[in-house]
Amino acid sequence: MAGSRVPRQLFLQGVAAVFMFAFASLYTQIPGLYGPEGILPARKTLRPQGKGRWQQLWETPTLLWEAPRLGLDTAQGLELLTLLGTVLALGTLLLNSLRHSLIYFLLWAAYLSAYQVGQVFLYFQWDSLLLETGFLAVLVAPLRQPPNRKQASQGGLAEASPHEGLPFWLVRWLLFRLMFASGVVKLTSRCPTWWGLTALTYHYETQCLPTPAAWFAHHLPVWLHRLSVVATFLIEIAVPPLFFVPVRHLRLAAFYAQALLQVLIIVTGNYNFFNLLTLVLTTSLLDDDHLSAEPGLNHHKKITTSWPKALLTILSLLLKLATCGLLAYGTVYYFDLEVDWQQYTIRSRTTFTFHQFSQWLKMVTLPTVWLGVASLAWELLKALWRWTQLRGWLRKFYAAVQLSISGTAVVTLFLISLVPYSYVEPGTHGRLWTPAHRLFGAVEHLQLANSYGLFRRMTGVGGRPEVVLEGSYDGHHWTEIEFMYKPGNVSRPPPVLVPHQPRLDWQMWFAALGPHTHSPWFTNLVLCLLQGKEPVIHLIQNNVTMYPFHKQPPTYIRAQRYKYWFSPPGKQGQWWRRQWVEEFFPPVSLGDPTLEMLLRQFGLQDKSPPRARSPNNSLSQALNWIRMQLSPLEPPTLLWGLLGAVAAVRVMQAMLAPWSLQSSPLARREKHKPAPKKDSGAASDQAAPGPNSSTSSSRITRRKK
Repeated sequence: MAGSRVPRQLFLQGVAAVFMFAFASLYTQIPGLYGPEGILPARKTLRPQGKGRWQQLWETPTLLWEAPRLGLDTAQGLELLTLLGTVLALGTLLLNSLRHSLIYFLLWAAYLSAYQVGQVFLYFQWDSLLLETGFLAVLVAPLRQPPNRKQASQGGLAEASPHEGLPFWLVRWLLFRLMFASGVVKLTSRCPTWWGLTALTYHYETQCLPTPAAWFAHHLPVWLHRLSVVATFLIEIAVPPLFFVPVRHLRLAAFYAQALLQVLIIVTGNYNFFNLLTLVLTTSLLDDDHLSAEPGLNHHKKITTSWPKALLTILSLLLKLATCGLLAYGTVYYFDLEVDWQQYTIRSRTTFTFHQFSQWLKMVTLPTVWLGVASLAWELLKALWRWTQLRGWLRKFYAAVQLSISGTAVVTLFLISLVPYSYVEPGTHGRLWTPAHRLFGAVEHLQLANSYGLFRRMTGVGGRPEVVLEGSYDGHHWTEIEFMYKPGNVSRPPPVLVPHQPRLDWQMWFAALGPHTHSPWFTNLVLCLLQGKEPVIHLIQNNVTMYPFHKQPPTYIRAQRYKYWFSPPGKQGQWWRRQWVEEFFPPVSLGDPTLEMLLRQFGLQDKSPPRARSPNNSLSQALNWIRMQLSPLEPPTLLWGLLGAVAAVRVMQAMLAPWSLQSSPLARREKHKPAPKKDSGAASDQAAPGPNSSTSSSRITRRKK
């Protein structure tokens, strides 16, 4: 059976890369979001309650409690944390020696610390997914480095101990929960666009931050959009159970299906690091044989056939055919696929009802739990069998201790994850084992397991709602305040931002879906713009001169709600068209009673002064200097620069690898080692036959004569 050494290496590298992007992206936005002059100052979230130090840390697990000891306020402590996290993740991505459990624990703890003070701007499913994945990386990463150079060159993940591949199964289980729940919630939400297979006719133009490719995808034929929805249901609901089948080719087919879906989403939408992180999770479906650098190597091995192996091969082939046939038949039957040869289209419609789907979900949710139990039991048995193959009682005892600890941790996390997974079907949630609920309740605040379900309902069916801020000096002549990334100017093309997430732009998308009272932070945004807070202005326009009120703050601010649509083909230089809907936020000025009333209503008035810090603090000065050096760069440029630096270092490592191996002490010893004397006859007997073997034989014969 193929091992998982190379996939685990890819997983750990991928997690480090995503942490690097997440920390760097958040760092660029801290002053405007969480600084003393930000929209939601972080210092408001961390106020001592008179509790003990360890109790306070357990209830609100963040390292930022220690910021005052360093002479920093909460926002600057967050800056230090994200900078260290970026550097540590970058080093982990480049150096094998840093891919250690302790390093991944530090990355997870740093991001959890930021999450605790992130408030609404960090409450996204991908932030929770990164925390859960990061904790799994702590278990997957080795506790010690390999003892020899050969294993180190393989990434430090050789199968040295029976337990090493066991935690990697949890990554596959997380991928299953993410995809299956994301598919199920689309139907349990009763959204008419998902049930009518029309969701993608709206999705590309109504998603938060589309890419230029989304404009082209939006104008594809409607029948292709409907067929794409069918494919989405197939990939997210029907394919995930194949993650656990014993036939590797079915798992590989599931991997390519998931990878294709994620790549298409990346091309058409700016979902920061979310889809990259999902691609990292799909490495759990791969194996060493599939990723081998010499795929034809195994074909030269002598193949021995026996009737049990032949029988298993036949059964495997039958299972593949049955699975593919069942998926094809189910897709055609449940979505009534029919080819229209005259118009060269494929017709599709949903043939089942919500009640039928609910009954099916009740029937399959608990069996999927048992499928996970069976798959985990198999992994435990394989680890136990590997333990029995060890020699030496001391090594066996040490491996038994490791296997016991690792197995207990894996089983515990699996039990914890069952609780959020069961949210997809309330009946299953109520039938779960009671200790599983208790375990989940005890560690829920650590984000070790979460519930998922993206694109539950399709918004913007009648046009995407968009909030447009406007400023004025006299209350009569209004100027629009354009954001860098979100739709505003109808002539500006959609941006490409991956892996950066402009969190204010994302929240503006959510704010447009309802009244402004559902987004209390929006009132504070208006206040900051009236006061001319430069950190907040940098969130809107990194180049301050592009901000229409950079010389003097506006006297009045208001917001209008528009509906946006992609422009039809043929409109030169125009990507969007829009229509005014209503006033979103009334015109206000500093000291306006309406503004003061909203600030009091949402508890946004903070009269307490910020915590004092030493003005001569060298650490604070260093952080300010780094901020000044990096502030001219746009966040996507900074992140792509990090990616370019990683690529450049990798190229240099690849170029220097042969030289470093030749100059190693071992290579020098081998080079200067005297060659042993060879007997001509023995050498001739050991010589491998080649094209000149007959000539060699004649020479040997003459010597013997």
